[in-house]
Amino acid sequence: MAKRDGARLTDEQIDWVVAAYTRGDVADEQMAALAMAILLNGMDTGEIARWTQAMIDSGEVLVFGDIGRPLVDKHSTGGVGDKITLPLAPLVAACGAAVPQLSGRGLGHTGGTLDKLEAIPGWRAALSLEEIAAQLADVGAVICATTPTLAPADRKLYALRDVTGTVESIPLIASSIMSKKIAEGADGLVLDVKVGSGAFMKTPESARELATTMVELGRAHGLATTALLTDMSVPLGRAVGNALEVAESVEVLRGGGPADVVELTVALAREMLALARIDADPAAVLAKGEAYAVWERMIAAQGGDPDAPLPVAAHVEEVVADRSGYASFDALAIGTAAWRLGAGRARKEDAVQAGAGVRLLVDHGAAVAAGEPLLQLHTDTPDAVAGARELLGGIVADAPPGPRRLVLDTLR
Repeated sequence: MAKRDGARLTDEQIDWVVAAYTRGDVADEQMAALAMAILLNGMDTGEIARWTQAMIDSGEVLVFGDIGRPLVDKHSTGGVGDKITLPLAPLVAACGAAVPQLSGRGLGHTGGTLDKLEAIPGWRAALSLEEIAAQLADVGAVICATTPTLAPADRKLYALRDVTGTVESIPLIASSIMSKKIAEGADGLVLDVKVGSGAFMKTPESARELATTMVELGRAHGLATTALLTDMSVPLGRAVGNALEVAESVEVLRGGGPADVVELTVALAREMLALARIDADPAAVLAKGEAYAVWERMIAAQGGDPDAPLPVAAHVEEVVADRSGYASFDALAIGTAAWRLGAGRARKEDAVQAGAGVRLLVDHGAAVAAGEPLLQLHTDTPDAVAGARELLGGIVADAPPGPRRLVLDTLR
């Protein structure tokens, strides 16, 4: 009732309600009411910091011991074609840091890092704390599922927010992300906060508010944190979908790949290395293909075969330009089309198709002629193609788009 009426929650109230909800002493209905009150009335900086700490305290903080390298982590708020974690973790490890990247699965139009990597034959997401620590010491990078004991209050609360219309609360988003990242025990954290049609935050103002809140939370908890605001109005790269994005990531790790994926990977790597106080040039390391050797070791350490052929969809159709003009690829439309084709899930328990997705055949803004192929639709379920095509009616524009700035701002 206090938050419903616009009052500030005390530290004792926050500690009690988070702990009691985790234990099951507070019913979902009661917590749903509180989440809605927080959505409507907000929280001040002190409340958010205490809420975050209470969620950290609901589980354990990971302690990896001395692995001989500084630990630095990255988190993205999610987007379309956002495969950056895949080349980024081995790249930063190749430069001398250790990257404990605990990741999640996709929901809706945004892809999940674990879903992408599970397209690799044999690769496994679930690792014990001992396995994570050993791999960090040996390889320098690990991408895996969150351990069950890490901020269990957040896992329970996130599921509730997902079905009660309270996901977009900035205090709850910020504390959800940061409670897990702080509990991971890294020395530094770089946040990639997406803004645009394919992002959760549609406007620069909301993205900046979220980024600022998370940077302040990191600082309050002794975690050096930097946030980049990055554009998500257009898909990243040319591949959207699980195996398709793995293949594109491998291209980047071998020194090639789309320019925007390379640009963002290097930009985030520079910030991570700065927090780790490592003097290295990630652009040069990436261009030489040195990070690819780390990728191979990272995948093999988790049971995957980095040389195995990736799954391909049973059915592929092209989408051609209906007129001459300029290619116009909206991130939300492309991401939703890939989801309908089977690359994503509507509910957490849904399965995904490893080979499904959308491949862009030309760059956003390129001049195109009527009848020219613009996209490929990949799926194991051909009946899904019609629904995907419905979303892609406006992919040719009359005029070229303005210049795209990928990194919009940096907050430290």
